Amino acid sequence: MHTTGTGRTQVPKVTAVLGPTNTGKTFFAIERMLAHKSGMIGLPLRLLAREVYDRIVKLRGPNEVALITGEEKIVPKNPRFYVCTVEAMPLDIPVACLVIDEIQLCADPERGHVFTDRLLHARGDEETVLLGSDTMRGIIQRFIPKAWFISRARFSDLTYTGAKKLTRLPRRSAVVGFSAQDVYGIAEVIRRQRGGAAVVLGALSPRTRNAQVDLYQSGDVDFLVATDAIGMGLNMDVDHVAFAAREKFDGARMRPLRPDEIGQIAGRAGRYMNDGTFGATADCEAFEDELVQRVEGHRYDPVRVLQWRNAHLDFRSLASLNDSLDAPPPERGLTRARPASDAVALRILSDDDEIKAVATSREMVGRLWDVCQLPDFRKLSTDEHVKLVKNIFLFLSRDGAIADDWLARQIARSDIVEGDVATLSGRLAQIRTYTYAAHRQGWTRDGAHWQGITRAVEDRLSDALHEQLTQRFIDRRTSVLMKHLRDDEFGSLALDEAGGVSISGEAIGRLDGFRFVPDPRAVGLQGRTLRAAALKGLESEIAARSHALVAAEDSAITLSEHGKLWWDGAIVARLVAGSSPLQPGIQMQADDHVRTEAL
Repeated sequence: MHTTGTGRTQVPKVTAVLGPTNTGKTFFAIERMLAHKSGMIGLPLRLLAREVYDRIVKLRGPNEVALITGEEKIVPKNPRFYVCTVEAMPLDIPVACLVIDEIQLCADPERGHVFTDRLLHARGDEETVLLGSDTMRGIIQRFIPKAWFISRARFSDLTYTGAKKLTRLPRRSAVVGFSAQDVYGIAEVIRRQRGGAAVVLGALSPRTRNAQVDLYQSGDVDFLVATDAIGMGLNMDVDHVAFAAREKFDGARMRPLRPDEIGQIAGRAGRYMNDGTFGATADCEAFEDELVQRVEGHRYDPVRVLQWRNAHLDFRSLASLNDSLDAPPPERGLTRARPASDAVALRILSDDDEIKAVATSREMVGRLWDVCQLPDFRKLSTDEHVKLVKNIFLFLSRDGAIADDWLARQIARSDIVEGDVATLSGRLAQIRTYTYAAHRQGWTRDGAHWQGITRAVEDRLSDALHEQLTQRFIDRRTSVLMKHLRDDEFGSLALDEAGGVSISGEAIGRLDGFRFVPDPRAVGLQGRTLRAAALKGLESEIAARSHALVAAEDSAITLSEHGKLWWDGAIVARLVAGSSPLQPGIQMQADDHVRTEAL
């Protein structure tokens, strides 16, 4: 793999494939990469890396494809293609074609410096492909003057449809919030009003995320509630994207979403040739006309400055390492990134007497920096994260590896599958930390052993979290009814001898004569849905009962002392005042939807 000092030295072809969402950029790049003898693709999310890995494995088989993320490594003996998160790309492995997805993240305050480093330095031996928004055209041309540009137009239209209440959103909608608390709150409302929703957050493990998406893709639920993680290319059949907010926390402060960020998220609506729509919901204000026009027309301000951090670090001492991290950008168009969690941990530990006593050589300073890059999955506090980094570094520096008994105790604390959504999510964040450590070369004495253990714990927690999310945010009965009502499928409706009615094994009420009585737990919209579904599915049974009642002998019908007419164990009518006491009227006891002309 070729590298360049500033990005200005031209190496074999650099191709920038730019355009809005739903243009087939990633599909195009994968085909392009697979046409080479070898390749590597860097993606912005662990979830997306897994999705692309699975796709390429289907095309080329598992022996030709490696998956490398911070927490997962699947590397066959002689892979030809590597699928990675951008941060985890092994740049010392030469490949013919190298691809970087979502290159506009060079401007992201948190992770941008990593993407900028790849744009400036990472090259394939034959071709480098950069994928992203057209907002990057000018800045790419500035740093890579001979780059070849391919513009991709969106396959389908994207249209604004205004603001709607959560209860009025069209089916196959994704509702976007910007925190776990917001996502869970919205999902609770949709559960009560519309039967339920699948939930997708970037912090979910691939196993949990895929299980939740399968609920949505299969039609078991019609709604998806997600963070803006869905804006990064996760492929789902979404027709409408509804914004529940227009502000997000960017790691430092709450700020309004930029128009291009709104467009990136809204663009998840519509797949291939199917048009998509977007709008506002919940507490989000309606979009201004100018913003709507920019999103519909994919017109955004160009990226003028890239986030940058010095990649040529000085490991002679703690002081020189900190100074090299603080180096100013070498030229215009680059701005120094704010300190990431690794730099923050390093600066704090550089003042720790215990660390200063150990990190006195180039090797130890380099090792400390390596451990500082442990991601803060738990996000409890800076102090807690720094304490963990310190512990791991001291193990490595004094014992050569993390102590097995210490690591086993930490993992055991996470390996508990009982608990609510928040508790299980916290344990998943913890196990991700130790999964990362197990995959770092030389951090443990038996990496394969600990990788297997952490993977098994993560799988158990993922399954438990999926079960908790499903129980909390999906009303199984209502979602089943919604699906059958929508698809006009009632072959699975069953009526037992006592009049109990069920659909797909879910009890929904009982048929009492000619009246359907919904399960008493179903109220509001859910109760109306139950009644509509049941009456539609019971049409033939009600018609048969009608004919049977008409043909019944008088002796089969009894009159109670309260003026009610009983037939076949149920009240079917009652007497009402007629023209005279000896000629009372008869009022059928049947649902409004039931036709009673024959009776």
